[in-house]
Amino acid sequence: MSDESLVNEDWTRVVSRLGGAAQLEVSARKTKAFVRRREIPDAVALLRLMLAYCLGERGLRSTAAWAASVGLADLSSVALFYRLRQCGDWFAVLVENLLAAAAPKASRGRLIRIIDATTVPKAGPAARKKSELWRIHSAFDLPYERFGHFELTDQKEGETFDRIPVVKGEIRIADRAYLQPDRIATVIEAGADVLIRAGWQNARWLDAKGRPLDLIAQLRAAKARGLVDRRIWINRKNGAALAVRLVAVRKPADAAAASRRKARRDAQDESRAISKETLEAADWVILVTSLAQDEFSTEDVLALYRLRWRIELGFKRLKSLIGLKTPPGTDQRSAKPYLLAHLLIILLLEPLVREFEDSPHWAEAA
Repeated sequence: MSDESLVNEDWTRVVSRLGGAAQLEVSARKTKAFVRRREIPDAVALLRLMLAYCLGERGLRSTAAWAASVGLADLSSVALFYRLRQCGDWFAVLVENLLAAAAPKASRGRLIRIIDATTVPKAGPAARKKSELWRIHSAFDLPYERFGHFELTDQKEGETFDRIPVVKGEIRIADRAYLQPDRIATVIEAGADVLIRAGWQNARWLDAKGRPLDLIAQLRAAKARGLVDRRIWINRKNGAALAVRLVAVRKPADAAAASRRKARRDAQDESRAISKETLEAADWVILVTSLAQDEFSTEDVLALYRLRWRIELGFKRLKSLIGLKTPPGTDQRSAKPYLLAHLLIILLLEPLVREFEDSPHWAEAA
């Protein structure tokens, strides 16, 4: 099944996954996406028409012509564009409903929730000049291998560790952009454990007595062993210092050399001098976590963090399989439903992608 086939031969299955025609009618009317039966007979036809435009290669005129040729609707390209602009809130509800229907619950096996965001540039010369973009804040859930949360904002909304609601008992994994002590504390207080990549400079490290702790000195002292696993504290703007577990492992020689080269290139690109400490820290993978040492060994923590690449694979599916790209036109009211249509389709396709990847025939072919 492809995204194109979803609006053709597999359409009945799509409608069923979204709750059926009656439920679609109710949600479309409630969000004012569908108000009167004029050019379009019902909410199901409206949804099919919108997805055909957003997911296909046709423009507005060609989509309107296609709709007339198959007896779906008879409307102009201008009317189609107007309808698209009215669908933003409706598509957001449909995405929310699909996520809720498949929401995992942490039980004996802990839910692993990987947090990250991907971006899509906004269209138009003015937006390009200002580097404006759409940001899709996401959570990718394991072992379910599916997106468990989406939130669409523009570039003014930054990536925050506590944006996505906590499932009690989850293990939340994120890269160094999310090392935000106050927000981490909020997530832990809500019943989650955390595992986050850290840079040597992007936190104020403290010892048990609240005194500044020299992280580079800790790494130097552990150079021969190649491992640090100890209690440490991070200063917060609001509230007491955050107690976490520091896990750092020295990289193999080739990986460390590659990291140092990258650090030098980044400094050169930004026209700044690189410090000796930054080059030393480049030799290490530095993590902070709330996972207890008696339950999760150092090897367990490192193995968990290596799962972070799975969300990158999820984003790759979203952009290559579903074709997520810059929305056409500069009207923000049409851009939002255009992007949400792609998020809706990845949620519909994910179970089928997993079935294909888990198929014994696929395994034999590999």
